[in-house]
Amino acid sequence: MTFEERIERLTERHEVLAQTVELLAAENRQMAAENKERDKRLGQIMEGLARLVHVAEIHEHRITGLEGGE
Repeated sequence: MTFEERIERLTERHEVLAQTVELLAAENRQMAAENKERDKRLGQIMEGLARLVHVAEIHEHRITGLEGGE
C-alpha cells in the first residue's frame, strides 16, 4: 500500500467518524429535548398529586370531625 493510498484510506475513515459523531450529537440533542419535556410533564403530575393529597387530607379531617373524632 502506497503512502497516498494510506492517506486516502485515513481520510475516508476520518469522514466516516465525523459523520458518526454528527449523528450521535443530533441524537443526544433530541434525547435531551425529550427528557426536558418528560421532566416537565413529571413535574406537573407531581404537583397534581400533591394537590390531590391535600384535598384528601382535608376531607379526612372533615369526615373525622363529622364522626365526632375531633
